[in-house]
Amino acid sequence: MWTVSREEADRKGDFHEKTKYPGKVMVWLGACTEGLTTPVISENRIMDAEVYINEVFPIALECGDRMLGSDWTYQQDGARPHTHRLTQEWCAENFPDLISKERWPPDSPDLFPLNYSLWNELGQCMNWNRITTKATLVEEIKRSVAKVDKKTIFNFILDFTIRLPSPRAFAGDLKLCFRSYQTKQTRVAGISNDVELHARTA
Repeated sequence: MWTVSREEADRKGDFHEKTKYPGKVMVWLGACTEGLTTPVISENRIMDAEVYINEVFPIALECGDRMLGSDWTYQQDGARPHTHRLTQEWCAENFPDLISKERWPPDSPDLFPLNYSLWNELGQCMNWNRITTKATLVEEIKRSVAKVDKKTIFNFILDFTIRLPSPRAFAGDLKLCFRSYQTKQTRVAGISNDVELHARTA
């Protein structure tokens, strides 16, 4: 990163101080061509299958239906809470469509835009100087989700489809998802991911 000063580099996200034991929260966020979902923020618990089903899925379903209507596909990576039997059963019974764990590569970070792009974009939108407690971290996350540019999100989702393997290698769900994106329909896959965010807190 080239900047005129250390202060400008810090402001652009190049460097943040962090204490040895920072405040941290677990954040789930979904993305689709219509934008980002409401974030689900867990302050004191690990995002296991029970938390995922009870706290994340109701939000994912509500946002998916509101943003995309009744014709969309839910996709998630291979994290253990996502591949748990109860998780897969809930998805199959409640979401309009699902890319099941059997149809998704087990180790696929390069296929997943949230892992390397949208989380970074969210971090760039956050004012880290405002964060002094866990409560202010949560509030800044919520505020910053609304600031991520919608066109940028759309381009990230489009990039996701380019990285997909040939649909011939998979059946059903992935083929439907891939064709929908290629024809530039916007009412398509909901993509989810979760991450742990750390910040210096008092």
